[in-house]
Amino acid sequence: MAFSLPNRDFALPSVVATDSRTILGSWNVTQSGIAIGALSRMCGCNIETIRYYERIALMPRAERRGRYRVYAEADVARLRFIKRARGVGFSIDEIRTLLELSTSDSATSRNSCSNARQLASTNLSSVRSRLDDLKRMEAALSAAIAACDRDAFTGCPILDALAGTDAAWSDDSSRNAP
Repeated sequence: MAFSLPNRDFALPSVVATDSRTILGSWNVTQSGIAIGALSRMCGCNIETIRYYERIALMPRAERRGRYRVYAEADVARLRFIKRARGVGFSIDEIRTLLELSTSDSATSRNSCSNARQLASTNLSSVRSRLDDLKRMEAALSAAIAACDRDAFTGCPILDALAGTDAAWSDDSSRNAP
């Protein structure tokens, strides 16, 4: 599928192709490597995020060709691993550990799997805790909106709640707010 904008032509990669070289080739990847922009599009990851991952050594330093970073196919797999791990809530340090476990000679060993399982279990507990917090926030917001709909002439229940004059919205319900 292709589409055009003034002075620019774009082609979307085929999702039917299964051969990695065909898929990579559809991004105009050269034999010399994958440019950071192509890596960004392939993985759905912001360029600045990729650079950040390099700075903190989550991604290996890309080879330089002149002023340009050049990545290998292995970097695509690594960045996708990182993105999936971030997507389910793992921290940078946890991802670093998971990457070490996945690239070690014993990646299929019982010990590596046990360590990965422990990290995942801890992360799951954290996700469940955040879900509980979100449910409390939903209940507080729903109650404030319902109160607003019932009686708009005695002040605004939402503004009162945010100002701290509504007991339903205690400081505990916002403990994880930014």
